[in-house]
Amino acid sequence: MIKVLAVGDVFGSPGMEFIRKNLRKIINAEQADLVIVNAENAHEGSGLDKYDADLLFESGADVLTGGNHSFRRYAIFDLLEKEPRVLRPLNFPPESAGEGYCIVPVKNGLRALVISVCGQVFMDPNDSPFRAVERLLSSLEGKYDFAVCDFHGEATSEKLAFMHVFDGRLQIVFGTHTHIQTADERLTDRGSGYITDIGMCGGEDSIIGVTYETAVPRYTQNIRMKGIPSKSDVCLRGAVFEIDESTLCCKSVKRIKYNEGNLK
Repeated sequence: MIKVLAVGDVFGSPGMEFIRKNLRKIINAEQADLVIVNAENAHEGSGLDKYDADLLFESGADVLTGGNHSFRRYAIFDLLEKEPRVLRPLNFPPESAGEGYCIVPVKNGLRALVISVCGQVFMDPNDSPFRAVERLLSSLEGKYDFAVCDFHGEATSEKLAFMHVFDGRLQIVFGTHTHIQTADERLTDRGSGYITDIGMCGGEDSIIGVTYETAVPRYTQNIRMKGIPSKSDVCLRGAVFEIDESTLCCKSVKRIKYNEGNLK
């Protein structure tokens, strides 16, 4: 079996510090062969920089996926061009820096295609993730053994539609962006594993990672304050998928939650 560990949006310095201290322990506990981390909120809760990317790789990540905040830090453009394992959404404009996919060796000669895409519903305008992934799979036929996709999107319906369209062609599809882990993990008859959202790595005593003091005024007074990442009840949420090496089908999906209490 190949075990793929997917980590939800790492949110700001609390999430980064948890990753630094604990990701290796989690990788060992789950016996993960491939580690994919959504990093679009790693730097102060919005964007990614080289320091954060280096720290995530040093902590055990194999691939960093992106989202609608991927380009919030202009300094990331150079890294996107030089480091193929740092992804921005595939359906961003083709002139954008970097790539939306990479192919990485896993074990026993098998190759994983890892894709990052953004949704269109309630999100910034971009190309269709359906068309972008369809084109990519056609162009890479025979160059990989199984495929994993991080669908960074707001609407659960769009994520489910995406899973239906690529059922059996993408062996793993997981959602990110909402920071709320869903309880709908499933296996399909065509050999794919799916969960609508894997959650986040950050302070859970918060509003999707942001302190109450800086988030609530938006809803009660129509005042947008700079969001401060919460340091309260920091944990890591994500999912672990198992791929059968002989059939290349997904055989299990498991939601995970780690905090300091269950890592001792």
